[in-house]
Amino acid sequence: MALGEQVYGYFIPTVNLMGVGASKEVGNQVKVLGGTKALIVTDGFLAKSGMADQIKSQVEAVGTEAVIFGGAEPNPTDINVHNGLKAYQENNCDMIISLGGGSSHDCAKGIGIVASNGGNIRDYEGIDKSTKPMPSFIAINTTAGTASEMTRFCIITDTDRSVKMAIVDWRVTPNVAINDPVLMSGMPPALTAATGMDALTHAVEAYVSTIATPVTDSAALMAIKLVSENLRNAVANGQNMVARDKMAYAEFLAGMAFNNASLGYVHAMAHQLGGFYNLPHGVCNAILLPHVCKFNLIACPERFAEIAAAMGENITGLSVRDAADVAIAAIQKLSADVGIPSGLKDLSVKDEDLNVMAGNAMKDACSFTNPRTATMADVIEIYRCAM
Repeated sequence: MALGEQVYGYFIPTVNLMGVGASKEVGNQVKVLGGTKALIVTDGFLAKSGMADQIKSQVEAVGTEAVIFGGAEPNPTDINVHNGLKAYQENNCDMIISLGGGSSHDCAKGIGIVASNGGNIRDYEGIDKSTKPMPSFIAINTTAGTASEMTRFCIITDTDRSVKMAIVDWRVTPNVAINDPVLMSGMPPALTAATGMDALTHAVEAYVSTIATPVTDSAALMAIKLVSENLRNAVANGQNMVARDKMAYAEFLAGMAFNNASLGYVHAMAHQLGGFYNLPHGVCNAILLPHVCKFNLIACPERFAEIAAAMGENITGLSVRDAADVAIAAIQKLSADVGIPSGLKDLSVKDEDLNVMAGNAMKDACSFTNPRTATMADVIEIYRCAM
């Protein structure tokens, strides 16, 4: 996209560790950050599976105490944050370690921002609402999709309004992000598919964002390439460590892109589906992505042509417009190949909820950088096309 007369920021964790065995470095990173007692924020499954206990042991091996909070639910809520904050305070913790996918990381961010700044998590909806730094924060990732382990984005459901709050704040960026494909090898195929399509959505939306830069473009295009080449293999065989490793890089690069270029209407609309129905975020993104792309196509057809090339499609001899259509078809084919449901009706989305969700989507922070301006009627129509 053309750069205007404004300053562009770039946000990323201070330390980023990647590759097979990277999670074994958590103890060393705890020592560097100097915490005395860590709250390990994770979900119920990882708390019971033994993985959280492994991390706890590594933390304790360097002389730091640790306590596990396993209350991060899928689509984490303000209640999860409240309960986690209580655990943090009652145990006199002074640092946070998140373990899991986006739900664990976002819940941890919510806990940390309130622990430092006070009030309620709802006070921080919007952009850069905090004034004090988070506690020391290490994020250990177990999925290849959300990139929450390295971003300044935090999505928390307000249970009173049934709305996913977008908290965009540079202070919630973890100090250390760890991506170890070994921890991702146990993801079932459906979760691998959903998180992988989430990563693709991040990259595509960042690439067509109104505040994309050459730096975010380079990350987005490589992420698109890596997802296109490796997601099918990761879904087919979760023990394929080459595919897992490449998908870890893909989701991280996509995170680099959207953390700085932001997103668009796919995420703005998917947030409402998650808030209303508690649906899996990656699946909602995957279903909505081609439909939002079709809507956005006239705003930047050359960008979609470049996406087609990044996905490995042969666009030689095609017009820009025809090549752009190839990109959308390629996205749909990848989604179908990895088993994403064909429409929102499969997820029991109701037509009578579309008006309210569309209204909320238009207020979502992610909508502000969409390349094509949408009306309320446009957003409703996109939902309907995705049904």
